[in-house]
Amino acid sequence: MTVALTVNGKKQTSPASPDTPLLYVLRNDLELNSCKFGCGQALCGACTVIHDGNAIRSCVTPVSSVANGAVTTLEGIGAGGKLHALQKAFIEEQAAQCGFCSSGMIMSAKVLLDSNRSPTEADIRNALAGNLCRCGAHSRIIKAVQRAAKEMHA
Repeated sequence: MTVALTVNGKKQTSPASPDTPLLYVLRNDLELNSCKFGCGQALCGACTVIHDGNAIRSCVTPVSSVANGAVTTLEGIGAGGKLHALQKAFIEEQAAQCGFCSSGMIMSAKVLLDSNRSPTEADIRNALAGNLCRCGAHSRIIKAVQRAAKEMHA
């Protein structure tokens, strides 16, 4: 059996069974390694990707449930070899200490900034509440999202 899906704007296929977690298809079959396996229970946010404009946890999402929509990973948010404003801001604010949570943080922040041009700090904290950073870079992450919001909507 083959599962068809659209990832980062490209039609893809996978030999995975329909109930295989999307995370495994992305990492193992499509070799997209930005989303990470953290907890496997949708609690840490390291596996966050965007599906049809919503942040989802790919570790618990069956690949069959995204077959009719568009999935975006961190690899798909930049354009023409240029970093997305969030990626750039994370670098400028040194918001990645170990970097394990960064992909999930950026993807959750992107969903927020796509719908809210001027988020408050509370909005940002709420949007990132399901993403854990064990390194303690939260204040730099908040600053990075604020910087990206200003750059994206200047």
